Amino acid sequence: MILVMPGINLRSDARPSPGFLAWASMRITHPVWVVLVAVAVMFAQVIGGSAPVTLLLDPGHPLYRPLGTAAITLASLGLIYLVRRFLHRRPWRDVGLARSRQAVPHLLAGLLAGAAAVAASSAVSVTLGVATWVPWDQLRPQLPYLPIAIALALLGQAFPEELLWRGHLFDTLADRLSPRVVLLVTSVVFGSLHIISQSAADTLAERLLYVVQAIALGFACGAARLRTGTVWMAVGVHVGLHTGNMLLPTQDIRYGLQLVTLICTLSVTALLLLRGRGKSEVRGADHARGMR
Repeated sequence: MILVMPGINLRSDARPSPGFLAWASMRITHPVWVVLVAVAVMFAQVIGGSAPVTLLLDPGHPLYRPLGTAAITLASLGLIYLVRRFLHRRPWRDVGLARSRQAVPHLLAGLLAGAAAVAASSAVSVTLGVATWVPWDQLRPQLPYLPIAIALALLGQAFPEELLWRGHLFDTLADRLSPRVVLLVTSVVFGSLHIISQSAADTLAERLLYVVQAIALGFACGAARLRTGTVWMAVGVHVGLHTGNMLLPTQDIRYGLQLVTLICTLSVTALLLLRGRGKSEVRGADHARGMR
């Protein structure tokens, strides 16, 4: 069937012109659009993933948090897979989840690096008198629950966020941007979204410092991705931040000053990871290609 109207082709077998397909492809893969899609996925995986649990269970239910965090991870995996396949047409194997014997060592090394950054920050803060350690008799009863708390931090934040920012977005932007620019963009956008996060910040200055601290975390996680070629160490650095706060908590904090020390220690961690980037990055990239 053919309908003829001035300037309009409504043939049922009409196909998009090559020029239109090229334009559509450019719009989908342009760095600005890629970043905007990642931001949308960030909100969708948190809100959409946790929505069923929020609707079905009371917050006081013992399964509320475990199921909610697991749902966020599942939503992240599903959304990122769909975006890569249908919007950006990127192979899943390049997302950075290569299965290898190095995955667990990289994860543990990242966890140690992230926890060490927090420990150094807390130690400096206590030394400067801007914080004090939580007494051991208050901390000890919480230790048996530490593995569960770490698992919740891993599933609810570290893994889904790193899969999105240092996995999917890092890989997609690398087609058009240099590694340094990719590291900068993913860190700044990731950190900027934390302006709406819940924290102990009371003033505008503290909120801005909290954002800079999140950017520094993104910088350290991105450095881990560059060093290894996968997201496993980045996930470890992220969950290490939470682990350090659980193992060495502080109180009586002058929050703004402690944020400054954490920004410094995370930045140093990132620079140390980048310093060993060369050979490690090549090995990680070669291994990732070998898994294809």
